[in-house]
Amino acid sequence: MTEWSQGPAEVAHAGLESEMAGGGGGYYFDPLQLVADASDEGKLLREVLQRRLGMSRRLLVKLKRTEAGIVVNGSRARTSDRVAAGDRIELRIEREESKDILPQPMALDIVFEDEHLLVVNKPSGQIVHPTTGHYAGTLANGIVHYWREKGEKSRFHPVHRLDEHTSGLVVVAKHAYAHQQLSGQMSEGRVEKRYRAYVHGAPPARDGEVNAPIGRADGDPHRRVVREDGAPSLTYYETAKVYGCGATALDIRLGTGRTHQIRVHMLHVGCPLIGDEYYADPEHTDSALAARLASSGVIARQALHAARLGFRHPVTGADMRLEAALPEDLQSLEGALSAWSTTSGV
Repeated sequence: MTEWSQGPAEVAHAGLESEMAGGGGGYYFDPLQLVADASDEGKLLREVLQRRLGMSRRLLVKLKRTEAGIVVNGSRARTSDRVAAGDRIELRIEREESKDILPQPMALDIVFEDEHLLVVNKPSGQIVHPTTGHYAGTLANGIVHYWREKGEKSRFHPVHRLDEHTSGLVVVAKHAYAHQQLSGQMSEGRVEKRYRAYVHGAPPARDGEVNAPIGRADGDPHRRVVREDGAPSLTYYETAKVYGCGATALDIRLGTGRTHQIRVHMLHVGCPLIGDEYYADPEHTDSALAARLASSGVIARQALHAARLGFRHPVTGADMRLEAALPEDLQSLEGALSAWSTTSGV
């Protein structure tokens, strides 16, 4: 697991009592608190909040407009005030709701939840957020309903997304600060995302990387391809298991987070994902294996699962390491591949 550098770990989730902070149904999240030290002496409050907490200008503006949003030593403060060592700074983030998302009851596989974020194991076949033509049945619809049933007022802030037919872990922030901090970790490559994939064939090396730029395909705005003028894209892979029937199980770690990155990079090295009709490649698909897969109906989507996530908690600074077991269809695929071939561990 990657070692993270110290960031906003010095922030404490104080859980302080307040007339306006009342749990999930109150107006505000429990205050974030920090104590100014010698390095903060004489600096503007906004500078301290930006340096110590990584607070964005946009969020600072929001806090300034919020009643008791920024409090120093028990009194409301301005971001232009000077800070003294020992000052007790408290920030209260106002609760918001996703009023544009239709609440719908649905089963949710919640892996972790606290006041600041929720991590859920998304099933295959579900879109993360409503889009044009898909206003219902998304993960967002289910989570908004779940929060309302609990009497919790939180806004749906997805930190990242998974393709509709990719299963696995998705992180949702409950407020703007948590979203900002986690998004920053994502963009800086400090979030470790590991996937299990089952592919046709085998990569050129047992373990390695695919460093190839990805961009939109000409004539198809949804399809991605490797192209020289694309965005830099990096994927690391390790071979977990080789199947004699013409398939390989790979453990994959993302160095970047481009749309369809794993699917495009695996196709690029001649190993299209099993079950991925959109990026299918007959040239690199064993015909006998393809026939077996088609007749068995063992898999009806791309064989890709977001199995593990590692990140620093956006408020407490704790190292988070979360896992989601393989879903039933991929377990069945594993069994079928083993039954169709002599399996060798690598």
